[in-house]
Amino acid sequence: MQSLYLSLFDECKREYEKALGRGDVESAREYAIKCSQILKVLAEKVPGRREFYLQKAASWEKVAGELGVRALNKINKTSLRSSQETKAEDVYRPHIEGLISSSTVTWNDIGGLYEVKKILAQNVALAFAKKPEVIKPWKGILLFGPPGTGKTLLASAAAGSLKATFFNVKASDVLSKYFGESSKLITALYAVAREKAPSIVFIDEVDALSLRRENVHEATRRTLATLLAEIDGFRGREESFVLTLASTNTPWDLDEALLSRFPLRIYVSLPDKEAVKEIVKIHTRGLDISKLDLDVIAGESVKRLYSGREIANLCSLAVHHMLEDVNPELADLEKLSSMEVGNLQLKVRPLEMGDFEEAFKRIKSPLTKKDIERYEKWAEEFGG
Repeated sequence: MQSLYLSLFDECKREYEKALGRGDVESAREYAIKCSQILKVLAEKVPGRREFYLQKAASWEKVAGELGVRALNKINKTSLRSSQETKAEDVYRPHIEGLISSSTVTWNDIGGLYEVKKILAQNVALAFAKKPEVIKPWKGILLFGPPGTGKTLLASAAAGSLKATFFNVKASDVLSKYFGESSKLITALYAVAREKAPSIVFIDEVDALSLRRENVHEATRRTLATLLAEIDGFRGREESFVLTLASTNTPWDLDEALLSRFPLRIYVSLPDKEAVKEIVKIHTRGLDISKLDLDVIAGESVKRLYSGREIANLCSLAVHHMLEDVNPELADLEKLSSMEVGNLQLKVRPLEMGDFEEAFKRIKSPLTKKDIERYEKWAEEFGG
């Protein structure tokens, strides 16, 4: 009989050690109590060793008591951490809600990019449309290409075309110099987005959050891990869906794990001649452009590797040149200083090629043909 109880004790002790080894404090405590109970039975069954077994039983009871305290502390810490996370979300809520913006941009406000607009509009609509469960929309869409090509405008148009909450986020909005705060900001961002779903979270300059992990320090790795978890974490009904749109000028620097969260990657290229003409028309609305040779302006802009932003600046400079030409008082500082600005009535004339020739002298593209080749190669290998 004694050997049977000793065998039971050895088995309980082994299970206790296994539970302790895997960090299961509650199970280890239960096995410690069982060990104590078995030893007390042995004390009754073997009178000659009663005191020995009772002392051992008391030792195991003490172990069980200590494990009970550890289990309680673990529960309290978990509860405290949950409470702190809830408070953190409340602390960051005003900042996050300040990132919500309403967009009045429409697809017609963007010159050219027909195929890009079509793909983006279709997939954004699919993400929020009512559909059979078997149809799974993309959770992430990446816009990549040279700077100034209209990636932010495209995101604004996507938001403007839907009745969805739009979070316009720059990397600097969720990056903090304090350790751990960036992760909390990202968690709060997506918590509010889920609450206000359907939502679009647009992250501009996402490369600032997600450079390849071998090139960053621990705090940035933690921020990236939080972002990946949040993009992955959306489950449930269609009405609680959150779409993450992101843009980057340097797609080759992005972490591979992040790229996998954006299976739809859209290349936003420099405008072609037809797109340049449309952009010029958009930025000269309300003015007479009948004297302009749009084909010449478009050809020169493409030759100079102008982005949509450079073409907008080109139009602005041309308009200013026209205004200075027909309003010489703008160059008279003495007259301007004595004039009530509210009473100033500007004269206008039709825009002429000379206005654009002057503007071309001042607009330089930062891009080279080698840069464009790099974007096209990356688009061919990783775009989709």
